[in-house]
Amino acid sequence: MTELASILFRPRRIAIARAMTLTREVEAFNAEYCAVLDAGLVEQWPDFFTEDAIYRITARENAELGMPVGLVYAHGRDMMIDRAIAISRTQMFAPRYNLHVLGNTRVTDEAPDGSIAAQANFVLLQTLVEGPSTIHMAGTFYDRFVRQDDGLLLKERQAIYDTTIIANDLVYPL
Repeated sequence: MTELASILFRPRRIAIARAMTLTREVEAFNAEYCAVLDAGLVEQWPDFFTEDAIYRITARENAELGMPVGLVYAHGRDMMIDRAIAISRTQMFAPRYNLHVLGNTRVTDEAPDGSIAAQANFVLLQTLVEGPSTIHMAGTFYDRFVRQDDGLLLKERQAIYDTTIIANDLVYPL
């Protein structure tokens, strides 16, 4: 097993039938999450997280070395709100459309407290208004969900990206 696999791969610790039920719930959550970001509603993005959530975008290379240094790091919803406001109201960048494509969602655990460990592969396509569509980033989300108010929220989202060379315009959340 590679170093990355030993760090990130989570053996399934949940019955397949229960995992399938939870997978549908996680997929529905991720569909809404992506729809909000793809619609450019970045100020709604923090609403998908708990107050004390962790959000990190980390290179596969760093993950393989056990270095959790993130390209983007936010601890708590307040940091995410600050980032969202900066993106939507103050930063200047070329207009673009984003399209998230997620797949291979896999629920690996459900803890006694009801939290859910899951992962999903992602590809982020980006289209500049005056340019072609490109693959902006690809990788895997490693998530921890909790239940609040009869729905799921992210307690932690670790986006480990495979893309070796990334564009210098990583603006929107993944």
